[in-house]
Amino acid sequence: MKNTVLVLTIALSATAFTACNNAENSSNKMAEKENDQKFENNDVKKDAEFAMKAASGGMMEVELGQWAATNGASDGVRQFGQNMVTDHSKANDELKALAQAKSISLPAQPDNDMQKKINDLKEKKGADFDKAYVDMMVSDHKDDIDLFQKEADKGNDADVKSWAAGKIPVLQHHLQMIEEMQKSMKK
Repeated sequence: MKNTVLVLTIALSATAFTACNNAENSSNKMAEKENDQKFENNDVKKDAEFAMKAASGGMMEVELGQWAATNGASDGVRQFGQNMVTDHSKANDELKALAQAKSISLPAQPDNDMQKKINDLKEKKGADFDKAYVDMMVSDHKDDIDLFQKEADKGNDADVKSWAAGKIPVLQHHLQMIEEMQKSMKK
């Protein structure tokens, strides 16, 4: 009887994990498919692809920020996490409004890569979490700055380009803060 319950529990857990993963896939795939159908022009599709990446990254930043704000071992990590929640929630709301005005479909959940980062970090505790979170935030903000700079420089839609350009100073500020924290952790 105990073995049967254990097997059923494992099977249900695997099914739930697969369902969550498939829901994420379908959310991103559905938004991508909708954008492909709406925008025949490849230039406009590139702006929609940027918006989808920015939305996915923004959702990851908020979720990890919430986790860091409540589970970080140090005050600095908890405070930085709260800053991520505040700043990226605002940016996400602005992006949703812009996407709606431009008829760009956005995913409802982070993409697979972002979700994997979330899951990996949520498994860590204490100082291990703090170090992994800080290192990931440094890398992520560097990638974000590159992504947003490319859109600001080479995007096709003036409003999307302007929004991306307007977020670069905030991302640079985040990077500066988290790099300082990373340096202090190495001392």
